[in-house]
Amino acid sequence: MPTAKLTKRAVETLEPPAEKQIILWDSEIKGFGVRVMPSGLKTFVVQYRNSEGTKRRINLGRFGIMTIEQARDLAKVRLGSVAAGEDPALARPSGSTVNEVCDWYLKEAEAGRLLGRRRKPIASSTLALDRSRIERHVKPLIGNRSVEKLSIADLERFQADIKDGKTAKDRNGRGGITSGGAGVAGRTVGMLHTIFEQAARWKVIEANPARGVRKISMEVKRDRRLSVDELKRFGKALNQHEAESPVAVAAIRLILLTGFRRMEALGLQWAWVDDMTGCVRFPDTKTGPQVRPIGAAALAHIQSQPKRDNCDYVFPSEFSDGHLVGLPRILQRVCIAAGIAGVTLHTLRHTFASIAGELGFSELTICVLLGHAPRGITQRYVHIDNATKLAANEVSRAIAEGYIGSRY
Repeated sequence: MPTAKLTKRAVETLEPPAEKQIILWDSEIKGFGVRVMPSGLKTFVVQYRNSEGTKRRINLGRFGIMTIEQARDLAKVRLGSVAAGEDPALARPSGSTVNEVCDWYLKEAEAGRLLGRRRKPIASSTLALDRSRIERHVKPLIGNRSVEKLSIADLERFQADIKDGKTAKDRNGRGGITSGGAGVAGRTVGMLHTIFEQAARWKVIEANPARGVRKISMEVKRDRRLSVDELKRFGKALNQHEAESPVAVAAIRLILLTGFRRMEALGLQWAWVDDMTGCVRFPDTKTGPQVRPIGAAALAHIQSQPKRDNCDYVFPSEFSDGHLVGLPRILQRVCIAAGIAGVTLHTLRHTFASIAGELGFSELTICVLLGHAPRGITQRYVHIDNATKLAANEVSRAIAEGYIGSRY
């Protein structure tokens, strides 16, 4: 077996074997090494003989989660206990903690080495949500628990705690609290199941402890849409709040005119808008890169937005170089002024789809307008052609002229 001084560079450049495993032993500390699997997983190990002469090998931690210095120090402790007549293999702690596995997942996924749906790297927007759930819910409640010792009951209690608001927290001075709920709880457990499944495939953990967990039933499917009367009142309320919050009102209008998802609208950049073809070329969305047709009214609305120097975003933040945030607060104020309730930004997206259906456009065409992932062979052949451009144009025109007032 090869021997060399273990350094960060030496471990990073160590190529995985074609089959089985190899161990690079440290030339300075006898029995200390790093094991490399064909998958590329690298784990620090210590090998020794106990007082009875039995050869033992124990894992210290995974490279990337544990540094060379930390592993070297821990190896000295373990080998010191062997010299004192102890057998660290009999008293070693359980494997990786939930914190360590989650950190491993984020690091590997952000580097593009883990694949999600459709066998593609996990979208950055998905990873942002995953990181938020990990930091907000997972780490405070079960982060220090050993993955090996987690039971189905533990994870279902964890789910119930989120639902009951145990991780509720003030929103950084923006007002209100995040109160958990069934949807957040179920999605967080689903995320953990995915993380553990990835870790088990890569042999980071022995098995996925979330297999068999019963996810809590989600809230009733959201099918709320604005009625004709509500849309007219909503349009008037938008006009009333334009002077107070011009950028936020403009972003809300765009969602209603296009059916965009919240972050598709807020994160929209000028470079993605193709004025010539009347579409937006998203480099990344919930379902991957997309070319999305938009109507003439929506395009004119985008073009009417003032550009800020050295800012890529159509809807820039007032306080940073990033894009606008906090849109739900403005939406709530508009809805109060309009005298309507139960409206979210998703309601506007659903309203766009409903109006498209009322205008006679097919479900497949509406799916293209909304950027839904293809669900069958037929839908894959519905392209950004004249038919979908016509649909986008008609829906945005109907909303602009019939409900929120045409300015374009």
